[in-house]
Amino acid sequence: MEVTALCIRLSMNVLFLLCALDQKVGSVFIRVVPNRLQFFEYENVTFHCEGLKEEELLCRTSSKLESTGSICFVNHAFPEDSGQYWCETRAVKSSNTINITVTAGSVILESPVHPVEEGDSVTLRCRNKTTSSTITADFYKDGLLIRSSSTGHITIPNVSKYDEGLYKCRISDGGESAESWLTVRGKT
Repeated sequence: MEVTALCIRLSMNVLFLLCALDQKVGSVFIRVVPNRLQFFEYENVTFHCEGLKEEELLCRTSSKLESTGSICFVNHAFPEDSGQYWCETRAVKSSNTINITVTAGSVILESPVHPVEEGDSVTLRCRNKTTSSTITADFYKDGLLIRSSSTGHITIPNVSKYDEGLYKCRISDGGESAESWLTVRGKT
């Protein structure tokens, strides 16, 4: 009886380790270029699917997009192209999900696509579509003003889980970005 229980426990441990190894080795990732979550209308957006066998990767979304192998394009994006994008293999292994926003407005918030690690610093940049000069911007987290900047960007040093949340920016002439979620993961 004890031997049977030991064999079952060992078998379960081996299966657990094999599953963990499969997830690590066979991981599929999606990367977006330019590396941000918000885009102006008519911009081009490219998604790269990365994994073990890139020739087997497919981009998936609720939106129509063009694909060539492991690269997918949204040419001249429209607000309807906002939403979730991911990759999967023919074996149905899915990647992380990226949720982009395409705006017809004049202001976007540039923030990291993937989670930032605790202890890192992160820069948030407010961009105006009509000007490349420095702008004055107010930055908000979860609807509350956290900082004003005459340079159009802020840096959050030594980020922690406390910094996780919904961020947006507003420029002095009244334009406002959509909100983007900043994810902070623990140190590995």
